[in-house]
Amino acid sequence: MDNGTADSGPSGYAAARLRLLNEEARSGPPRRAALADLTDTWLGGLFAAGAEVPRGVSLVAVGGYGRAELSPRSDLDLLLLHDGGDPQAVATLADRLWYPVWDLGLALDHSVRTPAEARRTAGEDLKVQLGLLDARHIAGDLGLTTALRTAVLADWRNQAPKRLPALREMCEERAARTGELQYLLEPDLKEARGGLRDVTALRAVAASWLADAPREGLADARRRLLDVRDALHLTTGRATDRLALQEQDQVAAELGILDADALLRQVYEAARVIAYAADVTWREVGRVLRSRAVRPRLRAMLGGGKTAPERSPLAEGVVEQDGEVVLARAARPERDPVLPLRAAAAAAQAGLPLSLHAVRRMAAGARPLPTPWPAEAREQLVTLLGSGPPTVQVWEALEAEGLVNRLLPDWERVRCRPQRNAVHLWTVDRHLIETAVRASEFTRRVHRPDLLLVAALLHDIGKGWPGDHSVAGEVIARDVAARIGFDRHDVTVIATLVRHHLLLVETATRRDLEDPATVRAVAEAVASQGTLELLHALTEADALATGPAAWSSWRASLVTDLVKRVSAVLSGDVPDDPAAAAPTAEHERLALEAVATGAPVLSLRAQTDPPAEPSGDPEPLGVELLIAVPDQAGVLPAVAGVLALHRLTVRTAELRALDLPAGVDGSVLLLDWRVAAEYGSLPQAARLRADLVRALDGTLDVAARLAERDAAYPRRRGVVAPPPRVTVAPAASRHATVIEVRAQDAPGLLFRIGRALEDAGVRVRSAHASTLGANAVDAFYVTLPDGSPLPGEEAVSMARKLEETLRS
Repeated sequence: MDNGTADSGPSGYAAARLRLLNEEARSGPPRRAALADLTDTWLGGLFAAGAEVPRGVSLVAVGGYGRAELSPRSDLDLLLLHDGGDPQAVATLADRLWYPVWDLGLALDHSVRTPAEARRTAGEDLKVQLGLLDARHIAGDLGLTTALRTAVLADWRNQAPKRLPALREMCEERAARTGELQYLLEPDLKEARGGLRDVTALRAVAASWLADAPREGLADARRRLLDVRDALHLTTGRATDRLALQEQDQVAAELGILDADALLRQVYEAARVIAYAADVTWREVGRVLRSRAVRPRLRAMLGGGKTAPERSPLAEGVVEQDGEVVLARAARPERDPVLPLRAAAAAAQAGLPLSLHAVRRMAAGARPLPTPWPAEAREQLVTLLGSGPPTVQVWEALEAEGLVNRLLPDWERVRCRPQRNAVHLWTVDRHLIETAVRASEFTRRVHRPDLLLVAALLHDIGKGWPGDHSVAGEVIARDVAARIGFDRHDVTVIATLVRHHLLLVETATRRDLEDPATVRAVAEAVASQGTLELLHALTEADALATGPAAWSSWRASLVTDLVKRVSAVLSGDVPDDPAAAAPTAEHERLALEAVATGAPVLSLRAQTDPPAEPSGDPEPLGVELLIAVPDQAGVLPAVAGVLALHRLTVRTAELRALDLPAGVDGSVLLLDWRVAAEYGSLPQAARLRADLVRALDGTLDVAARLAERDAAYPRRRGVVAPPPRVTVAPAASRHATVIEVRAQDAPGLLFRIGRALEDAGVRVRSAHASTLGANAVDAFYVTLPDGSPLPGEEAVSMARKLEETLRS
């Protein structure tokens, strides 16, 4: 289009503008640039139309118009800049410019200022300063405009340490008021978090030279939102930024997009890129400003020179630096396929963000995980999912660089998928993560928190497929769970939870619970007490993650009533103390050596044999530690304490008395444990044995050593885990009292439990401990010294005291 064909009058400009907006062949950035160019030509004509153009005056476009981003109904943001020489001539010129704009019904944001006034106003009003950062000359004295641009940019860079925190606060306040663009059914494309205002803020940060946004995908995301706003203006004929429900189909058609859902998904994807870029950028701004504040003091204290940033180990190949989780210098993503999950789990547990550089390095170099996943990968995923609210930002970082889709290819179907249901607060993918966050609060209620967390992640994975999403999700969940490395039984449980994740709430609210057939149908669907327990927790987590309208005390009471009725149907003979496995030749060898020497004997070896078949039980995590100890008091806390001193994490633990061959006197306790180093290599077996001997004879004060280490290296607070829960399992064994402990895993936890049981004067007949992600789920079969179970009240009292000890 030849902009010169538009005369300087309103009618000529209006006709040319209309022709431009109706050109189907030109849309997007070319149309916005052409509209800005057309408007520049018209306003330039108005500026020069007078008998005499005053000297020392220029017309300047600011804000969106300054960026040449004119949508069909955009405001015109104009500054008439003058040197103060002829106020009357400037006022006459202003009238000549403003009135034609108003006559066309165009929105106008205008001001008349000298450079000094413009700089002073910018210093007082952050929004004015942001607009001036995009100042662009239209007509008049180019030198005046250029000088102002130079001065404004210099002011901004000089004042950045003060103005950037204020800009961040303004962005956060706006986000709290308008919500997150990537989840809203009627989003504000400009004001919501992840919208066009945030892109402007990122441009301002870049102009400060203190930090810059990650640029990959950012320009495309901005263009996409601007295209949607253009279409919204054209279809409604109004200057609006809110994408209302009733207009989404028309906007989609204008853009050639399949339907309103596809439109929203594109909007959400763009908003997610922008929001993530903003998070990373503001984190970098904070780091730079903190560094600037601390560095002069450090130089003064140290006499000059640079100090290396402190790096604290979090996991193998993962360290904390400057408030972020980064890769250790020796980390090799190309050789360590579990590293992305290990780093993510460590970051979430510490409540820290993953650094952009670390995520990109892992995305570029990490090898794909084998199928099925190794046990460590599965455990790290469970730990990540069980970390509570910090899981969200870590998951978003992985997703931003494509790591989530690489780990879980089925995720692509639910990513950024809208839910057209007023009850739902989130897109499908965010709802799944929010459900895992909610489920992490219930890990003390269930025996298998790992199955609960994975089912929470997958329960709506069937959305986006034809038909009932629960039915489709069951098939997908079965495949994903097997690929992750769960055994056949666990795969079946996860698939059942996904298939029936709506069963309890729909039955409780829509069926007659007094009808035995109703309860029997639910019992047949869940099949076991363990699955029922998990389904109850998943139901509540799912509802709480949906939104406030999805859960209430009334619904909760109905579901609890149904669960009690189903549990009564499923209850039968409760299994007794698990039968001890027949001792192997290795067990007997260690036991006989322990009897002969009167001292502990141990064997530490890695698991090298593959599973018997690909679909068999997954390989255990860590290395096998076998210990045979002559039966005596204090074995459990001694072993657990020594392992904690050597920074060994206990993944599973079994303790039981071993029957010795006929003719051999004595009693031996066998501990069959699986352990893993927190980071670094495993200690020497001889060193472990020596410390265990000292712990048992009292020459090594384990409690004091652990306390000294904790005081010297206090652990990061990280996520706030649910409090520990200690219960007495009713009728679980005829021969012993079963104490169940569910708590957040931590160094020394098993030592604290063992010492508390010893202090209570009970004998531990057997122990069965497991760590599932970040959750410890332990059962201890205890008796009185004479071998009888504890009386009911005494057992409850001891459990209560143990819980208080673990809370302190």
